[in-house]
Amino acid sequence: MIFIKESRIVAGVKFYSENKVLIMQVAEKYNVDPFIILSIAGIESNYGKHYKGFTVFNSLYTQIHEMPKRAKWASKELASYLEYCYKDDVNPQSIEGSYAGAFGFGQFIPSSFNKLSIDYNQNGKKEPYGWEDVLGSVAHYLVENGYPPNDYNFSFRSKAWHAIRTYNRSDHYANTVIEFRNELAKQLFLST
Repeated sequence: MIFIKESRIVAGVKFYSENKVLIMQVAEKYNVDPFIILSIAGIESNYGKHYKGFTVFNSLYTQIHEMPKRAKWASKELASYLEYCYKDDVNPQSIEGSYAGAFGFGQFIPSSFNKLSIDYNQNGKKEPYGWEDVLGSVAHYLVENGYPPNDYNFSFRSKAWHAIRTYNRSDHYANTVIEFRNELAKQLFLST
């Protein structure tokens, strides 16, 4: 699979070792498997290495005008994005993200960011490029989408699997997160 490469596993092990305390705190607070949080961070932005390429404003604006089937969705997302920019006093042309308009290390679409991201470090703002807020937001997102407390049943169509699936609305995505989670856990257990 494209996301489960040796280089990404190595990056995940390194990220975990550098951020273990934070990851475990977030996992404990939200009762979410720490390796699921770690896996999503790796798949979404390769631990902060790949998260941009298109200005979010231009990406959403282009979808409105060039992709009729996505226009309604992109209009809603652009409004949510502008709401975030206004609230946090951010220049709308300053943030880069994916071609679809997702941004930050957690690759939230604007409406999900506004609704489900959190200020985990409680500094008064939700930071899409600060790992405390990103990891806290990933865990919060999963819980808000039905992740059962302390659930390690990741079988196909389990409650945890369904919560993971909501992050990208794809069976393939959920399966990839879980497979990556298992590889990371194996490598981390072997390295201790």
